[in-house]
Amino acid sequence: MTQITTYIGTSNHGFAQYAQDEIRKLFPLTKFTLLVPTEVFLFEVPEGTEDAITTIKEQEPIFLRHIQPVLQDWEITGTEVDLEHLKSWLNNAYAAGLLHSGEKIAIQVRKEERADVPYAPFSVKAALDEILVSEIHAEPVVRYADQIISIYINAKKLFVGLSKPADNLSDWSGGAIRFMKEEDQISRAKFKLLEAEQRFGIDFSIARTALDIGAAPGGWTSLLLERGLQVTAIDPAAMSPRLLGNSSLKIYKKNASDVKLRDNEFDLLVCDMSWDPRQMGRLVADLLYSLQSGGTAIITVKLMHKKPFQTVRDILRILEPSLFLLKAKQLFHNREELTLYLQKM
Repeated sequence: MTQITTYIGTSNHGFAQYAQDEIRKLFPLTKFTLLVPTEVFLFEVPEGTEDAITTIKEQEPIFLRHIQPVLQDWEITGTEVDLEHLKSWLNNAYAAGLLHSGEKIAIQVRKEERADVPYAPFSVKAALDEILVSEIHAEPVVRYADQIISIYINAKKLFVGLSKPADNLSDWSGGAIRFMKEEDQISRAKFKLLEAEQRFGIDFSIARTALDIGAAPGGWTSLLLERGLQVTAIDPAAMSPRLLGNSSLKIYKKNASDVKLRDNEFDLLVCDMSWDPRQMGRLVADLLYSLQSGGTAIITVKLMHKKPFQTVRDILRILEPSLFLLKAKQLFHNREELTLYLQKM
């Protein structure tokens, strides 16, 4: 697998060009082919797989949500022959020692809308899962796999790849992470913080006190309370009635600029405001005195000006030197924004 240089990259809709720009900076000779306009693309890099993957993980692009290697591709026939190609490839991969008995293997199948084929992704997965169990004696799983078999079907070709979950940047198919909506969930904004928690490997349980700036109606506050934190929420708008009366929550129903907090009061600061990013940055900067040294911050940045790299640089100039960036990433639930994960000096 060390000679494979072709990958399928996925971004949030409308941000493929930015992901390609970042990849091109890592590998100047990269060639790109769009599969789904503004979202999914093929790219070929001059390095071998291991070097390319290592570089991408060490200098992870902000807008590249998911990648999968392409080990083989076939022209679509639109018949059962396509499934036979995949079954044959799976058996050959096992014979070549790329798959092993006893492994947990996730088969992830994506199909473009314009792909006119008589089989659905779930039927492709079911057919290959049967081979995993009966012939390879591996365990089909959805999450926490040892290896992922990625299958992408478009109007002309069928692509297949095999990789470790970490090498895909996300172990969700296409990086489209799904959370189950709770019956009494305050807002879908909660999904953004849940995804940041998973994507950045954050353990909220080690924090004790959190400041939520622009908290209303309380989607992020509710998650932090669930994680056992004492939360101070600031917003002139009303918080959800479900949160009122919670002994672990203090609410300031006013503008953040009008609130006086104690020095080093919090070890976590979060902010998910629909403001101009520079205004938001200055507001957060003015409250950083309340965040302890070594404390972390999770901030969403709205990309309203369509100059994302400049916007990130502007925000970091405002927040530095108090905060330094651990990671910037456009998460699946971000849509027209991205998330910054920072730490206080």
